[in-house]
Amino acid sequence: MISPQTIQQITSRIDIIDVIGEFVKLKKRGANYLGVCPFHNEKTPSFTVSPAKEIFKCFGCGKSGNTISFLMEHEKYSYVEALKWLAVRYNVEIEETFVSDDQKQQQLAADSLYIINAFAQKFFSEQLLSSEEGQANGLSYLEERGFRKDVIEKFQLGYDPQSGHAFAGAAIKQQYNGELLLKTGLVVERNGNLMDNYRGRIIFPVHNNTGKILGFGARVIGKADKAPKYINTPENDIYVKSRILYGSYFARQAIDKADECLLVEGYTDVISLHQAGIENVVASGGTSLTIDQLRLVRKYTNNLTIIYDGDAAGVKAALRGLDMAIEEGLNVRLVLIPDKEDPDSYVNKIGRSAFIDFIASTKKDFILFQLEVLLSEAGNDVTRKNEVVNQMAETLSKISKAEDFTKQQEYIRQCAEHLKIDESGMTNLVNKYKRDRIAKDEKKLPFEETNFNAAKNDQTAFDDNTLINQDDPQEKNLLKVLLEHGLKKWDEEQTMAQYIISELSQFQFDDPMHEKLFDLYQSQYEQGLEPTAKTLMYYEDEAMRTLVVNITMNKYELSQKWDEVMENMNILNRDTSRQDVVMSVNYFKLRKIKKMFEENQRDMAAAKDFEEQMKLIEVHKQLKDFEVQITKELGTVILK
Repeated sequence: MISPQTIQQITSRIDIIDVIGEFVKLKKRGANYLGVCPFHNEKTPSFTVSPAKEIFKCFGCGKSGNTISFLMEHEKYSYVEALKWLAVRYNVEIEETFVSDDQKQQQLAADSLYIINAFAQKFFSEQLLSSEEGQANGLSYLEERGFRKDVIEKFQLGYDPQSGHAFAGAAIKQQYNGELLLKTGLVVERNGNLMDNYRGRIIFPVHNNTGKILGFGARVIGKADKAPKYINTPENDIYVKSRILYGSYFARQAIDKADECLLVEGYTDVISLHQAGIENVVASGGTSLTIDQLRLVRKYTNNLTIIYDGDAAGVKAALRGLDMAIEEGLNVRLVLIPDKEDPDSYVNKIGRSAFIDFIASTKKDFILFQLEVLLSEAGNDVTRKNEVVNQMAETLSKISKAEDFTKQQEYIRQCAEHLKIDESGMTNLVNKYKRDRIAKDEKKLPFEETNFNAAKNDQTAFDDNTLINQDDPQEKNLLKVLLEHGLKKWDEEQTMAQYIISELSQFQFDDPMHEKLFDLYQSQYEQGLEPTAKTLMYYEDEAMRTLVVNITMNKYELSQKWDEVMENMNILNRDTSRQDVVMSVNYFKLRKIKKMFEENQRDMAAAKDFEEQMKLIEVHKQLKDFEVQITKELGTVILK
């Protein structure tokens, strides 16, 4: 994990206009900057960036956040990846909190593999574009396939010479470790010597979502005789095939904008569609879809359209990932390319517009398509038809999200109609599979966790009632002044943060998130990190970042013109921080004391003996004195 000190260094150097301006054309408009929103299609700019508050907001689609959340949303980076991107940009050395020796070794191995892969990509690309052999064999083959040079360069395609030792020799000359070279799959060992594994092949680099190269695919030129058509990187520390979608680095923004991901099988399918201007496309690499790949898709969109060859193998490959896709909450459609064609050949044959129209007009609902295939296979066999009913009910039972209830009911209606069975009977069967799965899952839980889930349900009514009594406004206001004024001087001996922390030593927040934010502020302050709303807006926990934004951002602000209209009043420019702190602390205390009164009165009503009653009366007097003292400071009268 990246240390808080490093995060603060990064966030203190961030220029939100500089970062967002790299992805969005911004124009200054008053105190803010305006641009066309990158998250949805719009003609009139509504995407606003505030350099003073270091936040962005689109008033069209509603998306908002800070520099890091922009990178996470726009580039599909994780929180750590976004921080590392910024660290490189602002030349900040990353310091990480304690990691074990094993973790360090794994990280070093991964970094080394990335470095070797980057060197290999440059070597192969140079061979393809600049060497006589590469141009004669590799480049001419790609051009015959219809690939333009700009697209070849975009996807960083390459070529490995036929000599068998060109890359291995270059890598050894650069003193790359032999064991790591073998781990990448770029070389193999023959009679104690390292030899190129991809000799005489076209090279397809496989990128992660930050553009780093995870591994390679290598294709024979022309038809393969005895050799496999493709050789892929063996699994290692960074290349895990089940977690990779080829082309996702180049497609992520297009998928986000189109709110749809097109999934094909091969590398050349992706490249051909990109060349045709259809960029929201990725490839599964010719393997069955995995749960990790589906989760990668869901990171960008909930709408997945699978485009496979129309032969029997393509149909079977498509159906294999259906249940997993449903469980992940994806809306899946299927497009089958006419027989003897694939997406690569078909888009080149009919062109971009016709291909887009073809996808739109032939999209089939995945669940109903599965039903058609199963019914076709079952024919008039009653037993097999019964199996189809059960299989479809089991599939529909996996639509388990509450928001998808209506969709599930519609599927039940349509399936019952196709199967010629009673709709209520199909509903009962779907519910049976749901119950069976829940029972099966609960058997896997430890006894204590099962009991906890039951107890949690019993507490629902209690939790609903306690929500009414939460001290939300006072807690938020106190945190707001702490974030805004905490680093200012209270007196000669302490800051406002120290004053607030000491005044609250005997009080607690009702809301756990408010308590967590207060503890986080106190912890960072005691470490000398000088926390503010801006620095905490970049904290790792997304819920915490959202809370800071909600607490500190006001929907309305006073116009700068008030100071012009009300001369000598300094409405906007006067310092009210001390007054704000006193008011916020005291109103917070008053609210807590009121709750203590209520609790004390309940205890007095339930007291079993005189001695206990006297103790509680004494507590009541102390609370009353405390209340009077605070109201004097505030100049407030409390009416009973």
